[in-house]
Amino acid sequence: MRTIILPSRCDRAAAEALLPEFLAALGGGPFKIDASQTTQIGQAMLQILVAARGSADGAAITASQALRDTAQLAGLSQTLFDAHPLSPEGDA
Repeated sequence: MRTIILPSRCDRAAAEALLPEFLAALGGGPFKIDASQTTQIGQAMLQILVAARGSADGAAITASQALRDTAQLAGLSQTLFDAHPLSPEGDA
């Protein structure tokens, strides 16, 4: 399974740099996103993560506490961390 590793600082520049890797992962089956070392996350990266989770293949996210805190503030915890959003039975 393919893994995309996010940097510590996930600002717009990081999102733009990683976008080709995310696009390449789409259509290749489920993939993982390792955000365990992320300390800052911006809106652009949150949008990419939401899109990755909502894709037909889905993506599992290993999140740092900083990402979990930001997702909670943005109202995205369920979207990013619960079972795959497109799964009718709630299994990832």
